[in-house]
Amino acid sequence: MGIKFKSIGLVGLGMVAGVAASMQFSALAQRADAPLPLEELRQLSDVFGLIKSDYVENVDDKKLLQDAIAGMVASLDPHSVYLDQKAFREMRESVQGKFVGVGIEVAIEDGYVKVVSPIEDSPAFKAGVKAGDLITRIDNVPLKGTSLDDSVKKMRGEPRTKVVLTLSRKGEDKPIILPIMREEIRVQSVKAKMVEPDYAWLRIAQFQEPTVDEMVRKLSGLYAQNPNIKGIVLDLRNDPGGVVPGAIGVSAAFLPKDSVVVSTNGQLADSKQTFYARPEYYAGRHPGDPLAKLPAAVKTVPLVVLVNAGSASASEIVAGALQDYKRAIVMGSQTFGKGSVQTLRQLTADTAVKLTTARYYTPKGRAIQAKGINPDVHVDETAEGDGLNSLRLREADLEKHLAGDEQETRPVRNDELEEEQRLLALAKKQKPVEFGSKEDFQLAQALNHFKGLPVQLAKADTAAEKSAADIVVKPETKTDAGVKPEDRKAPPLKVK
Repeated sequence: MGIKFKSIGLVGLGMVAGVAASMQFSALAQRADAPLPLEELRQLSDVFGLIKSDYVENVDDKKLLQDAIAGMVASLDPHSVYLDQKAFREMRESVQGKFVGVGIEVAIEDGYVKVVSPIEDSPAFKAGVKAGDLITRIDNVPLKGTSLDDSVKKMRGEPRTKVVLTLSRKGEDKPIILPIMREEIRVQSVKAKMVEPDYAWLRIAQFQEPTVDEMVRKLSGLYAQNPNIKGIVLDLRNDPGGVVPGAIGVSAAFLPKDSVVVSTNGQLADSKQTFYARPEYYAGRHPGDPLAKLPAAVKTVPLVVLVNAGSASASEIVAGALQDYKRAIVMGSQTFGKGSVQTLRQLTADTAVKLTTARYYTPKGRAIQAKGINPDVHVDETAEGDGLNSLRLREADLEKHLAGDEQETRPVRNDELEEEQRLLALAKKQKPVEFGSKEDFQLAQALNHFKGLPVQLAKADTAAEKSAADIVVKPETKTDAGVKPEDRKAPPLKVK
């Protein structure tokens, strides 16, 4: 599908960014009605024997069998995976919102790992790593051409162990070499602040077990500052997803009680479920309803949800639910399209298989898988265009992705490839967007919407509107009867 950028990821999460799994735990059960394919199993045994007897060097039995399991599961779709001891531990840590690493948010640029931002008070932050730095080496090993996931793994490790980062920084002639001690990093799931006297910004970076409690605490604090908030911007941009109860809880905060938030459908009976805005679906291990502490005004305050191509999985559940009930205006660009359920089937005490078992559907029955959520109002990442966001990888671009309902494929046209090259050149000139800052263009458009001011639409949409408005309709047609020539062009669009 041409040139695509991987979504941003956090160092140490150990996941493919933008496709974080929704977690459900259950015991492994062999279906009684599924007979074993004895002939194929015999072939597997034969190949195992050949490798043991004929391969150029000895291979450990356990490694061979684990790799066979991993290959079998990975052949299904991009999100089904075998988790060995290390991967299983990292998965559990990420769900809890913590990991051991240096604490930086990264992306790939020109084959190198680029620092999007260091996490505040992390080892990397204290060592002087800055946004925009390129990590060229880890422990003196060059990273050029190394995948983002492999680079992330190199920066992870055990607490109180050292890793050496070699950085290239704009304006510096020589490389910067920083030895950093790994520590346990706790990821801040929720950020919130008043961006203007009457308007609040609430950002969910990733859905974790503490997300609902953190959101309640942050929103309550904002309402303590200003009980008359006129609008909230719920920022889900670059949110790769996470645990489903967190998504249900965030949705339930703004929806009427007992509303359907999301449903799932799959092969097994327990994969056909409907999830409601009720405490039993989001409260977790805590007794009572954590949302009961929220001010009543949260249920009716005007709401804008910001999304982009990095918004995936649980964040798409929230955006889809709030959009279906017309509770919020969804603004930005089409989301990632990760609408599949991953169930964690534990094999041993410290290994598991993460298996795709169902698809997600919005309250109105819309499939999210390989489609994503289409915003009500398309707004580019910057005033100049959508930049890197327009080139990011989406679910439908992934090899062996699970098709959505009525999913269609089409060839890529030459003019699309040319446009992609143009956008790539433009994106390289743009600075990374700091969400929630005064330079955040999409946030500014959300605030314009609240105030009834014109919203600057995406350039592609604006061009289409202009093209349609410039079509000359013959006077004798019924649609043109009585229309003056000067009235044929559409007035400037004002989104309210």
